[in-house]
Amino acid sequence: MTPGAPAGRPSAPEAFVVGRIGVDLTPATPRTSLAAADSFVRSVGGFAGNIAFGLARQGVSTAVLSSVGADGHGEYVRAALTGEGIAVSALATRTAGQTQVAFFEAWPPDDFPVTFYRANPAPETQLEPADLPREALELAPLVIVSATLLAAEPARSTTLALLAQRQASRARPPASWTILDLDWRPGLWPDLREHPALTEQAVRVSDVVIGSDAEFAAAGLRPGEPGNPGPRLTVLKHGPQGATVLINGERHSVPGIPIEVTCGLGAGDALTAAVAAGLFRGLAPEAALERGNAAGAIVASRLMCSSAMPTPDEIDTLMARGTRHAAEARR
Repeated sequence: MTPGAPAGRPSAPEAFVVGRIGVDLTPATPRTSLAAADSFVRSVGGFAGNIAFGLARQGVSTAVLSSVGADGHGEYVRAALTGEGIAVSALATRTAGQTQVAFFEAWPPDDFPVTFYRANPAPETQLEPADLPREALELAPLVIVSATLLAAEPARSTTLALLAQRQASRARPPASWTILDLDWRPGLWPDLREHPALTEQAVRVSDVVIGSDAEFAAAGLRPGEPGNPGPRLTVLKHGPQGATVLINGERHSVPGIPIEVTCGLGAGDALTAAVAAGLFRGLAPEAALERGNAAGAIVASRLMCSSAMPTPDEIDTLMARGTRHAAEARR
């Protein structure tokens, strides 16, 4: 059973994560360059891999909707997801293209360069309407989508159709969330000029939009300002300074949690996963944000991304420590 998961999970996924997936490789010892490294640690990586692990460890029955190549890394991804209790029936294997490989280095506290190795076409960019489990997507309480899928066809049109159809579906549960994560990776866009308009189009058919301050700026989005497209909730990640949620124009912020940073990569995905899990469990957005903020801090204190995702108990422990320290500071 997935860590932190309740017994008797439903057979249908409670959440779908839609986006790129691959493997991460990093030198086993932080502060080691790729040139100097002679051994590496491997784990599942990419938007969909990280967030799926994060949701599964929060006890949410999760499926990945993406693609890998017909290669050993793709087999590894499939096996690792299955071992974590994540459904892979919607994870296609493409003979055109290879599984994404990302090499990253950890130079704490704030330098984490990433080198992508991606075939053209990359597997997830080949997402087509026939790949979509339409009924399951309509019925799922959570669907979390990477805006990077808008970078190229046919995934672009497929993703926009998925978002629009889910918004219009009468079968969709009342207490459900469609979350768009900006997931800004400029190197993955063939034409950067297309990014703002396409992202705004996706925002208009999403319930929640999540991104860093820099990601919102890159998309030309100005959350909270009059005349801008606004979903039900907007979550802004401020890095070490914490995070903010906008609810009907009102801002609710949480400060950053002091931790010793090992690797900042994956912290944003941890926040997205924990916020999504909190909303799914019926938490108020402010409470979900607090849990997401703690989850991001935990992952930043660890080396890897997907395998570093915390359990509910770990989040509770960090939040309790913060509450205790705040009370002591007021004395």
